[in-house]
Amino acid sequence: MPKLNKGQLLAIAIGVVGIGAALFAWQSLQKKDLPDGFASGNGRIEAVEIDIAAKTAGRIEEILVDEGDFVTAGQVLAKMDTAVLEAQRREARARLRQAQNAIETARSQVTQRQSERAAGQAVVVQHQAEVEAAKRRLARSEALLTDQAIAAQQVDDDRTAFLSARAAFRAAEAEVVAADAAIVTARSQVIGAESDVEAAQAALERIEADLDDSVLKSPREGRVQYRVAQPGEVLASGGTVLNMIDLTDVYMTFFLPTKAAGRVALGTEARLVLDAAPQYVVPAEISFVADEAQFTPKTVETTEERLKLMFRVKARIDPALLRRHLRQVKTGLPGMAYVRFDSTVDWPPELQTRLPQ
Repeated sequence: MPKLNKGQLLAIAIGVVGIGAALFAWQSLQKKDLPDGFASGNGRIEAVEIDIAAKTAGRIEEILVDEGDFVTAGQVLAKMDTAVLEAQRREARARLRQAQNAIETARSQVTQRQSERAAGQAVVVQHQAEVEAAKRRLARSEALLTDQAIAAQQVDDDRTAFLSARAAFRAAEAEVVAADAAIVTARSQVIGAESDVEAAQAALERIEADLDDSVLKSPREGRVQYRVAQPGEVLASGGTVLNMIDLTDVYMTFFLPTKAAGRVALGTEARLVLDAAPQYVVPAEISFVADEAQFTPKTVETTEERLKLMFRVKARIDPALLRRHLRQVKTGLPGMAYVRFDSTVDWPPELQTRLPQ
């Protein structure tokens, strides 16, 4: 057997050490078997994403936050240019004042027409009295004419006076009817003017709402993820300015096979361990189990193949816990989710809750 020199011996020693280190690393990475009543799956931390968008088309005037900033519900995040809306609001206010003045004018017209009707009714009464008087005079004249005690001309004059009084009376009644029609018209003008006021108020309220929507506010507590647009850019209606994540609605999405997924109920207790922070164990609970498999073999004909079906599951972290550790919450981190089917079984020591102080 040939003797090995020092260099060859050193190379062999390094190789043996390398193989041993690789074997140890492989063994340490193997997932420990879980006790009965538990299941696990690989997943990734996710959160509800919210687009902060402009309701109407316009130019971005100002963005008040940067990527990574934490924001609270109701906080102003950005402002849109409102010069056009301000002009529209001034115009709407002027139209409202004009419509309100039109109501007063229409109401005064109603009052005037009612006064004219009252005057016309008085004239009717006056002419009615004159008709009655003329009628009586004519009757006396006709009686006297029979006895030859009055000239025929006087009778003709009294008849003419009676007919004239009756015509004036009928004319006065027509004036009252016309006054009634004028009152109806004036009242309809009041209703029309009031409708114009309501329309002007609605237009003003719409513009006020658009002005309020031009101030983009955070709908809830979270963190700004992206600035999609920049100040000065013109956006179409619904154009996104910012993208944020809701840090009170954070969960891990993972997959379980058919047998495990069938035993998971909503509210089932879970534990999350992140690759970036394996020293912590985060409590969670199952908030969603898909009712259909997310990926399957090409054919599903045997029991063995059906067991390969994988179902998407969500484990949601308690919002109160998230608020206490808001600065540590990060999305996109991979990790492991562990689910306990049997509540009478204790969690293994390595999966007991451990949170950062």
